[in-house]
Amino acid sequence: MEILAFGVQSDEKPLIEKAFAGLHEVRCLDVFLNRDTAPIAAGYEIISTSVNADLDAKVLQTLATGGTQMIAQRSTGFNNIDLDVAERLALRVARVSYYSPYSVAEFAWTLAMAVNRRVIRAASRTRDFDFRLDGLLGRDMHGRTVGVVGTGKIGEAFTRIAHGFGMRLLGWDVAENPACLELGMEYVEKERLFAEADLISLHVPLLPATQHIINEAALKSMKDDAILVNSSRGGLIDTAALVTELRTGRFLGVGLDVYEAEAGLFFLDKSLEGVDDDTLARLVTFPNVIVTSHQAYYTEDAVGQIIDATVRNVTDYLAGRHSENVLVPPPPTR
Repeated sequence: MEILAFGVQSDEKPLIEKAFAGLHEVRCLDVFLNRDTAPIAAGYEIISTSVNADLDAKVLQTLATGGTQMIAQRSTGFNNIDLDVAERLALRVARVSYYSPYSVAEFAWTLAMAVNRRVIRAASRTRDFDFRLDGLLGRDMHGRTVGVVGTGKIGEAFTRIAHGFGMRLLGWDVAENPACLELGMEYVEKERLFAEADLISLHVPLLPATQHIINEAALKSMKDDAILVNSSRGGLIDTAALVTELRTGRFLGVGLDVYEAEAGLFFLDKSLEGVDDDTLARLVTFPNVIVTSHQAYYTEDAVGQIIDATVRNVTDYLAGRHSENVLVPPPPTR
């Protein structure tokens, strides 16, 4: 059987081909799945998609009409998939429920320290042989307060690093993580966390309850010199409200690996054509803001685990097995 994989990065392709070798043929495309590209999948029973695929009702209908029966998404998040429609069309949908939490947690800290210590500005200056220290003043993390919004596997990994820095630990989640409690974390209401934290890092999934969890009120309640980091999903932050606050000179730094309107932008080269997203264009002009293109997960370890899980999801589907990775149950008969 030949499997069609959408949105495959050049670094991913040899890993995917190696993982499927001896099992199935795999055709890797660098284009992302959306309404324009969905017809390419005609005749493929199994397809694999990336995190920025658009699996809305129309795309799913196109896939089902073309004969697709199984979608293996190469990510943990699935807010881009209309699961109700997928179930109605008897499409099996599976995700990757686990991969290295350290990849994202470490990158979140990379963003936090980069904005804190003005690394981008410093590196840019020294390339021009400008070795001044003006404007590069950072601060110690030791002894300061970190607020971790979401303390699952990634949030826990982030918290362990914060504990290593010697920080006071505040957390917010729907359920307390015993491992974080052992590290000395105090669980508080999110309003208190926003008000007291010197560094706030977001590690919750994007759900209706967490959409714009960082809204205008939350932003205004934060310290003027706080650092805000988002390596989870762009929709957690009301970006227009964030830009408004940044324009007033607030926040020591903001590190964003995700953006709520990133679909159609991230993972693509727009350098020659530019973008017509005024909010993003304004966001990247602030000297205390770093925006990266959804790369927190992008390590050899994590990508390897994601691909291995995708292979297992395909194998389980063909064998009629059901695992915790399945988001939509298989149809009664194949």
